[in-house]
Amino acid sequence: MNDRDIAEYLIAHPDFFERHAELLAGVRLTSPHGQRAVSLQERQIEMQREKTKQIERRLAELMRYGHENDDISAKLHRWTLGLLGERDPHALPDAIARGLRDVFNVPFAAVRVWNVAAPYEPAEFARSVSEEVKIFASSLATPYCGANTGFEAVTWLGAPSDPASVALLALRDPQVTDGPVFGLLVMGSEDARRFHEGMATDFLSQIGELAGAALSKLRAND
Repeated sequence: MNDRDIAEYLIAHPDFFERHAELLAGVRLTSPHGQRAVSLQERQIEMQREKTKQIERRLAELMRYGHENDDISAKLHRWTLGLLGERDPHALPDAIARGLRDVFNVPFAAVRVWNVAAPYEPAEFARSVSEEVKIFASSLATPYCGANTGFEAVTWLGAPSDPASVALLALRDPQVTDGPVFGLLVMGSEDARRFHEGMATDFLSQIGELAGAALSKLRAND
C-alpha cells in the first residue's frame, strides 16, 4: 500500500480511529514552530490558531477598506455639495478642479470643455483643444489611471514639473444615452502610486459623471 491507498482507505472508513482511538494518542507530528514533536491534537490546535489568525488579518483588512471607502464617500459628498452650491455657470469648471484639490488633496487638477455655448467661449476652460485630445477623450470608456506618458492634456495642469501619475476622465452628460464627449477632466500627482494602472476607478467614474452632469449646462445646443 502507498500513501494514496492509505488515505483513500481512511476516507472510506471514517470510523477507523473510533475503533482504534489509541493510535491517535501515539501519533507525533513536527511542529511548524520548531523541530519538536507534538501530538496530533496539539498540531490540530496549532492549525486552527493559524486559520484564526488568517481570518483576523482578513477581517482587519476588510475593515480598513470599509473605513477608506467611508472616508472617500464623505469627501465625494462634500465635493458634490460644492458643485450644487455654485450658482455661476462660468465658475463651475474652476469649482470642480478646486474642489478636487481641496477636498481630495489632489495636487493638480484642470478642466477643459469644448462645443460650449457662445457666452462661455471666451472663458479659460473653453480654450482651444486639439483634435487629438478630443479623439483620445472620446475613446475613454472608463477613467485612465497610470503613468504620465506625455499627454497633451497634462500641460493644462500648469504644474512646475511633469506629474508622475495622472487620471484622465472624459466628460459626458450621464443623462443622455451614448451622448458625445464634450470635455476632459485631468488630475495629476508627483506620486507615481497616486493614480496607478489597475486601481479601482468606481469613485473616479462617479466624479466624472457628476462633473459631466454639472458642466452639460455650458454646452451649445446641438
